[in-house]
Amino acid sequence: MTAWIKIALRNLIKNRRRSLFTMLAIMLGFAAVNLFGGFTTYMYQANREGSIYSAFQGHLSIVRKGFFDSDRTDPLRLLLTSQEMSEIRDACRKISDVVLVTPQLRLNGLITDGKVSTIFIAQGYVPSSQDAFMKGTQLKLMEPFEGKRLEDEAENGIGIAKGLSRALNLKIGSEVVVMATTADGQMNALDADVYQLFDAPSAGMNDRFIRVPFRFAQKLYDTEGAHVMSVLLDKTDQTDFVRNQLKKIFEQKQMNIEIKTWNELSEWYTKVKNMFDVIFLFLFIIVFIIVTMSVINTMSMAVLERTREIGTLRSLGLKRRGVLSLFAIESFLIGIGGIIGGGVVIFAAWLGIDYYKPLWAPPGITVKIPLRIIFTVEFFSYSIVFLLILCLVASLIPARKAANQNVVDALGHV
Repeated sequence: MTAWIKIALRNLIKNRRRSLFTMLAIMLGFAAVNLFGGFTTYMYQANREGSIYSAFQGHLSIVRKGFFDSDRTDPLRLLLTSQEMSEIRDACRKISDVVLVTPQLRLNGLITDGKVSTIFIAQGYVPSSQDAFMKGTQLKLMEPFEGKRLEDEAENGIGIAKGLSRALNLKIGSEVVVMATTADGQMNALDADVYQLFDAPSAGMNDRFIRVPFRFAQKLYDTEGAHVMSVLLDKTDQTDFVRNQLKKIFEQKQMNIEIKTWNELSEWYTKVKNMFDVIFLFLFIIVFIIVTMSVINTMSMAVLERTREIGTLRSLGLKRRGVLSLFAIESFLIGIGGIIGGGVVIFAAWLGIDYYKPLWAPPGITVKIPLRIIFTVEFFSYSIVFLLILCLVASLIPARKAANQNVVDALGHV
């Protein structure tokens, strides 16, 4: 086998210019596929963790059945009662994968600084639960807010999206009045202090989104209930398993409860993933065509130029299988060279990105985030195996042509 490799290497060196161009095509294709694959992995993870942790949504959202299908202009419909909230907590405590169960309220109404009023939508959550959410994320994309964190005890301290703060000319420490309709249909108003300014999850929400402590939200709506019980898990891949366990418990208790997973509620994640999947498929097809045509062209030219050599080898007793093996080894070595070169390009690109830490703003996001590349051993290994197999398969067409040549005609080829 060593002799075959030496012969193949000599043939590649003999035609080094053509071999290098083929390796270059494989190198760039391998690097492009893995760099884009690493970028899409980062995008998927960033969107996933943004939905689960940064938005305090959790892995599972437990609501009264029909809540997500109801009219959002009437957020007081389908509230969970305090008894239902207690039963949900008890059910979640029985499952070891559950890290946190916390209530949330969805609000809307008017906010004013005394001069200008505007509508708002709000998320009422338990501020002390923020630590558990922040511990779960692996990607520290940005500072979550400017100012100080909300507190369970300081019920009147709220957070305001930066777009809304500019519209009302608010800053940290400003006083505002928040107004909403209670469960009884009465208008209620509460004084609040601006504790923090933050970037909303999307540009469309940046001019109307606020976050308030859960007790503040309950006082504003004059209710003891909640819209959502958010469930945070130890591992994301346990989401469906825990959901099924909770579903069985609630069905046994005949509770009118619905459980939604984070990806079912994150339309943005699904759309981004589908978009990048299509782009990656398009890139993959381009790389596939380039590598295949490059290898076929190189091997075809080698067959044409080495016809007499092939005839000589066949006349010395080399079988057709040996000719196939020779060209297959050459193609395999070209693939190895391209992959090694691609690995160097990938490593250099990763070092450059890690050193310069470029920022970019994804579509619909209000703030620039770091650009990163996340490599997975599984994807890297699959791409290596696929490219090597592709090189071998692409070499079969010219190799079969070489192996099937008539020995006498090959020896007399000019």
